[in-house]
Amino acid sequence: MRERTGALWNSFRYWWGRRSLQSRLIAAYIFIILGPSLLVSLYSYKAINNTYKRDSIEKNSYLLQMEKLYVLNQIEAMERVAQMASTDKGVESYLVSEDDPSLGELIDFNTTTFVSLSQMQFNNPNIEHLRLFSSNKNVHELWPVIFSEDRVSMEPWFQKALQMEGQHYWSFQKRDPDLMKRYSGEVEAGPAKVSLLKEKSIPAGHHVGMVQVDMQLSKFAPKAFTSVQDNESQMMIADEELNLFTRTDHSFLAENPGLSAAVKERLDVYRKTGEWVMDYAENGNSFLLIQAPLEQINASLVTVVSMKGLMTDISRTRNLIIGANIVFIFLVTVIAYIMNAFILKNLRRLTETMKKVRRGEPYGSIRVNGGGEVGELAHHFSKLLNTINTLVAQAVHKQALSKEAELRTLHNQIDAHFLYNTLENIKMLAEIENQRTISDALTRLGGMMRYNFKWSGEYVKLRDELRHIENYIEVMNIRFEHTIQLELHIDSAYLEVEVLKMSLQPIVENSVKHAWNADGVELTDRVVRIDVTEAEGDLFIVLRDNGLGLTPERLAELHEAIYAKEEPGGAAEASGTGGRYKAGGVGLRNVHQRLQLFYGEAYGLEVQSEAGKWTAVYMSLPKVLLTGDNQL
Repeated sequence: MRERTGALWNSFRYWWGRRSLQSRLIAAYIFIILGPSLLVSLYSYKAINNTYKRDSIEKNSYLLQMEKLYVLNQIEAMERVAQMASTDKGVESYLVSEDDPSLGELIDFNTTTFVSLSQMQFNNPNIEHLRLFSSNKNVHELWPVIFSEDRVSMEPWFQKALQMEGQHYWSFQKRDPDLMKRYSGEVEAGPAKVSLLKEKSIPAGHHVGMVQVDMQLSKFAPKAFTSVQDNESQMMIADEELNLFTRTDHSFLAENPGLSAAVKERLDVYRKTGEWVMDYAENGNSFLLIQAPLEQINASLVTVVSMKGLMTDISRTRNLIIGANIVFIFLVTVIAYIMNAFILKNLRRLTETMKKVRRGEPYGSIRVNGGGEVGELAHHFSKLLNTINTLVAQAVHKQALSKEAELRTLHNQIDAHFLYNTLENIKMLAEIENQRTISDALTRLGGMMRYNFKWSGEYVKLRDELRHIENYIEVMNIRFEHTIQLELHIDSAYLEVEVLKMSLQPIVENSVKHAWNADGVELTDRVVRIDVTEAEGDLFIVLRDNGLGLTPERLAELHEAIYAKEEPGGAAEASGTGGRYKAGGVGLRNVHQRLQLFYGEAYGLEVQSEAGKWTAVYMSLPKVLLTGDNQL
């Protein structure tokens, strides 16, 4: 597979390389524009999608919260009626009476307490029923408020309410049967309702009855049962047992069988973990599920939002963006083709001229109208051909000169060998005459000559440069009455590092010539000390003498001579500044410039001095072995 992919890639590269420059430029324009256009389009589409979705969530969440506030108001109204009914003294007396009430007591109860109960329901028109169920066999039923428990004692919601032991129990029921027709065989099922049930115990722990407050769900949560057709959203209410109550016409639950189970599953997960997942898809339809908990009744309000209309709007926007991109790319392609044809016309003329020259046809000249890169290329092409003709004419002359240079090189080699051999002969004569001092001096001088003439490269080992300095000191000690001591404080590991050839010797020579002679003053204890240290991968070579040093004024002049730029008549060539470093400044400047040339401007020389005591030259350079490794 990899070989096949490589072969296809090579074939494409070959095919692409044979296309004309104009074709490749147009393809490049399309690619350059298409990439950002696609990225911008995808980003815009995603941003629009998120914006539409966020707006839909915010809108429906707001409606859901408004409905929740309405439901909470209905809950509060039902609880208030239940509380008033259960604490009424007349109701309590009637429910706990062990004697069969007389006609007068019944009339009195009917005109006072019963009227009060009826008034509660009248003052709250949304309440469908206010019922009191009594377990007392002596209590007479007063329809439609007071009933015997026998009518509802077998209902599941009644048994659950008993288990609450006086606490509120909320029951959602899909039907509202008429209790007054329960035993006639003509029971009619009313609309779905929600019931607030509260057991009544007098005294505490002694069950005497049950208070029931009913409200139709269409009044309890009107948006969940609205008759207004809405194809974008549907609100529903879920009870404690995850039963869903909502409208039946134009319901999303009927059109999407899995939606009901998905809502129940998400509600169950939310009640256990507090996590809620909004997105849901079924049969190619996308939905948003938004919920608001009703903690007081252990229920939840859920809004199902259909994304069908929203996706239609988004798809329309997406198609518009794609169409605009296609038109834009087409226009850019046409414009690029026309402009490239105009721009590359001169390039094609130049190409044809080059082909003629390659075939050996005589070249006169080529004229390209306008400037720019093509005009510049044509100009340099003409210059190139003229240069080639000139170089061909000079080739024979250079061959003759090279022969002459070879002869000179051979002659110089013969002269150098002649000097080496002559020095060796003189050394042998000195040894024969037992002149050991002369023999050693000739040995040192011969070593210096070989080191100077043998220039195989710019870099040498520090060991070789130090050996050359030792030879130089020995030769200089023959000339002077007072000897110069060379002290080396160098770790053996640094002897293999790379230094520029003849970079240390000029500094030592500068000290020998100028450090101990000034205005007729001579010092007998003459020492040149060389130290090597390392810091952060760089080497620092310090050459210090114990001469008379420099005054601050002369040190400033020396710095000016070393660091000055190459300008005629500048500080680097000054000869009238005075002081013993007048000649030495040129040598130090040459060493400083070589260090910066080969190692970079971060390296070089720095001179420090104290008048009457010492002078030190600090050389900085990178730590590198001649083998190429930068680690010792």
